[in-house]
Amino acid sequence: MSRTDAAFRVIAAAVDKLYAALIDPESLVRWLPPEGMTGVIEAFDPRPGGVYRIRLTYDDAEAAVGKTDDDSDVSEGEFVELVPNVRVVQRGTFESDDPTMAGTMTFTWRFDPVEDGTRVTVTAEGVPPGIRRKDHLDGLRSTLANLAAFAE
Repeated sequence: MSRTDAAFRVIAAAVDKLYAALIDPESLVRWLPPEGMTGVIEAFDPRPGGVYRIRLTYDDAEAAVGKTDDDSDVSEGEFVELVPNVRVVQRGTFESDDPTMAGTMTFTWRFDPVEDGTRVTVTAEGVPPGIRRKDHLDGLRSTLANLAAFAE
């Protein structure tokens, strides 16, 4: 049984800067990895139907519980929808030998202008049951904090 997780943060930055940070691979790899991980973009074509492949590697391999390899998680998928400065929808497949950690999630990034900047909401639908809700929400919040640090 899959579920939906979501997190948001108001970031003191313009919508266009935040949207660009999500569709530019050099920017994305700088802020996307949650705390304790680094990222490598292996493929990236930000257009509807375009594909992406991102490898996130744990900084401390001995403490890692990677879903793809002992020390990394790989997500690959496609861009479903890109509405400039409004939303980005991606469908990502996570590789794992453990069926409770593998699966396809749909991520929707929404950008809403507010008085103090932009409210960025990320929603993950189809979260595999092996991913603990607390861990996933912590990861989403960490990613949003990274985006804020990058953009503000």
